[in-house]
Amino acid sequence: MNVLILCTGNSARSILLEAIFDHFGAGRITAHSAGSQPTGVVNPAALALLKSKKFHTDRFSSKSWNVYSGPHARKMDLVITVCGNARDEECPFWPGAPLRTHWGVEDPAAVEGPPEEIEKAFKTAYKILKNRAKRFLELDFETMTRAELMRELEEIGTLMPKK
Repeated sequence: MNVLILCTGNSARSILLEAIFDHFGAGRITAHSAGSQPTGVVNPAALALLKSKKFHTDRFSSKSWNVYSGPHARKMDLVITVCGNARDEECPFWPGAPLRTHWGVEDPAAVEGPPEEIEKAFKTAYKILKNRAKRFLELDFETMTRAELMRELEEIGTLMPKK
């Protein structure tokens, strides 16, 4: 399954979820991320968190969603927005009419303050996204109908990490 994760800046949340899907997807998911207004750089705190969890980070980049739009782009099966701005923006044409869902998470890159507060915000976003991704990966999504999968995706978007 090809999954595109969208956010405005494509520097933190979308990168985290792309990495989580790549790591835990066990070949069932090919994850990509992009932004409507990419910053052009991956947030250093996102990279530090992923590195601390032994993720390979050298392939991540902040890029425009235009890379994945248009009639000749790679077909996506699912598009997940992780920030409210991307959810509400007019999206380009996605080849293949993918399912779309919103898994909103507070922006850890917007947190200001001491390094400990920023690190805590990134860890919280990571926990939420990992919890949602793992729940998705527990599904037999390859055999589900679009309607069944859409119901599950919407429910997953409300999940918070276990305490």
